[in-house]
Amino acid sequence: MSSALTDLFPQPIVQAPMAGGVSVPQLAAAVCEAGGLGFLAAGYKTADGLYQEIKQLRSLTSRPFGVNLFMPQPEYAETGAVDVYAHQLAGEAAWYETELGDPDSGRDDGYDAKLAVLLDNPVPVVSFHFGVPSPEVLQSLRRAGTFTLVAATTPDEAVAVERAGADAVIVQGVEAGGHQGTHRDVPENDGSGLGLLSLLAQVREAVSLPLVAAGGIMRGGQIAAVLAAGACAAQLGTAFLATPESGAQAVHKEALTNPLFVRTELTRAFSGRPARGLVNRFLREHGPYAPAAYPEVHHLTSPLRKAAAKAGDAQGMALWAGQGHRMARSLPAGQLVDVLAAELDAARTAWSACPSEGSDR
Repeated sequence: MSSALTDLFPQPIVQAPMAGGVSVPQLAAAVCEAGGLGFLAAGYKTADGLYQEIKQLRSLTSRPFGVNLFMPQPEYAETGAVDVYAHQLAGEAAWYETELGDPDSGRDDGYDAKLAVLLDNPVPVVSFHFGVPSPEVLQSLRRAGTFTLVAATTPDEAVAVERAGADAVIVQGVEAGGHQGTHRDVPENDGSGLGLLSLLAQVREAVSLPLVAAGGIMRGGQIAAVLAAGACAAQLGTAFLATPESGAQAVHKEALTNPLFVRTELTRAFSGRPARGLVNRFLREHGPYAPAAYPEVHHLTSPLRKAAAKAGDAQGMALWAGQGHRMARSLPAGQLVDVLAAELDAARTAWSACPSEGSDR
């Protein structure tokens, strides 16, 4: 364990940064106030928008918090693949009475400008998704007093994180909802990644950095399991998506436990990058044909997703969710942290009460 990380928050519970308006300051503040580590998501925001959210969060809590950045992405799409996909989505645009988005709206997501905000106004923790920042970036954040984490989905990616000089690794199992944090996305990525516990064991043997475990965690007993497997904390996304403080659409929250949505699947349908969501009509019809083109597909489908949400149509939305979505609880975020902590304590107590080897019990 790393005291530099775990000393920042009493409970080993991290609220995952969920981009697209879910991880709002109110959610992060509630988690922080309850003793967890709340996160803001910088993805799809402007640098000024990020600055304003950080300012708002600081007005709501004095406790440490984190900010997540998406790494800029290289181009992988086949020539014309996005145009072909746009033609396929023409019927969706007509159905929702909207235009398709501009796939060339932006590739780097304002990475440099957002990084400048975080260096000018340092925050306690910064995490990175979709790749590894340069050693120079990590060093500059360290000099600013910021603890850095980088997501990894394979042992090799975790080694790259350690070599770059990050302070810790977020070990993301294939069970995780939303976007997989693969460092290099190629068409051959088929979603056959490792489950969290297997991945955690392999990463633990590959690197010496502190590990934060992520992927399908919904209960305190699961937190106990990943801590026993070598993590210093657990990161939960879907569990917090259902809370009242979450900025997720009401129809999205309801879908998590709706019997109509029985399983999740990794898909490129909505963004062009593998992401786990509830299987709905849009995912079934378009997932097999979506190209490996992020963020072009994200920008292309953005108006469709917004129109579906406005209409309350869960069948046309990106319903990001981890494999444990049916266990979601619509508790206030602070209360959820308390419940998870109590479940964690109960699991540890139950473990210590188990008969030891050679016992007569």
